[in-house]
Amino acid sequence: MDRQEIVVSEMMRQKVATLGETGEQWLMALPALVEEIAQDWQLEVGESLLGGSEAFVARATTIDGFQAVIKVAMPPAEGNTVFASEITGLKLANGRGYVRLLRSDLDRRALLLEALGPSLQDMGLSSRAQIEIICATLRESWVRVPLDTGLFNEEKAAQWHTKFIGSLWQQLGEPCSRRAFETALLFTENRARAYDPATAVLVHGDAHSGNTLQTLTEGSGTRSFKLIDPDGLAAGPACDLGVLMRDWLDELLPDPLKLGLERRDLLSRLTGADPQAVWEWGFIQTMSTGLLMLRIGATGQGRTMLQVVEAWSRA
Repeated sequence: MDRQEIVVSEMMRQKVATLGETGEQWLMALPALVEEIAQDWQLEVGESLLGGSEAFVARATTIDGFQAVIKVAMPPAEGNTVFASEITGLKLANGRGYVRLLRSDLDRRALLLEALGPSLQDMGLSSRAQIEIICATLRESWVRVPLDTGLFNEEKAAQWHTKFIGSLWQQLGEPCSRRAFETALLFTENRARAYDPATAVLVHGDAHSGNTLQTLTEGSGTRSFKLIDPDGLAAGPACDLGVLMRDWLDELLPDPLKLGLERRDLLSRLTGADPQAVWEWGFIQTMSTGLLMLRIGATGQGRTMLQVVEAWSRA
């Protein structure tokens, strides 16, 4: 593989730049690193794929002609925790609802994955159709998590959101009402308390339509999908549905409370998840992301999210 064929997305370049000299050195060494991995794993690396924001991704062909994807993650800000959790999650799923992991190298932060087709977000389907597909894929992926995996869990995730929301709400000058703020903190407390390791399942953590890809299986007559890029959490199923409460918010604006409750009930029916847990995770995800959008300058999107949680806080 020629080194000049290495191409990364602009978003990834921006994220690598935040790492300073460490990121710059990694990006310069990336062509040699990919070449080294390709030789070790006996791969023919093809065109770069520009959908990733935190990893170099390219098509690859194994020595026996199997079509795959190679992924080399950028250096993290702190340690290897998230990447290690991704590997653990993919191994636990073993292809059930998730892209199949073929090889991994934690030290070089590299994965070899089965090749998949286009993402759900690029198929022109309605939000309802996308929600149904993602929920069906999630139900297949929710495998039980053994107690000794070391995955980040629902209790810790909820506690993280407590600190994140509390810190940003104050830093941004209290951009939404105290009622909405206190509701979010109440819900994070509820979700932390509800975590039960004995019944926890593998949760993706960011199951949106861009992370849901069609499989390449032909001749079945039906489309199937798999999830990519898992955070890898041990939690209750509702933890995965907060993202679907947060997405397509423009559709809820005519009546955020009524339409939000209807979406909650839809997600609960499609998955069997507890509706109150779905509501609470939806509120938490929307509040956290709304505050984050304000911090990074995506003001319109952030205000829309906070407008929705203001309405939801009256439930």
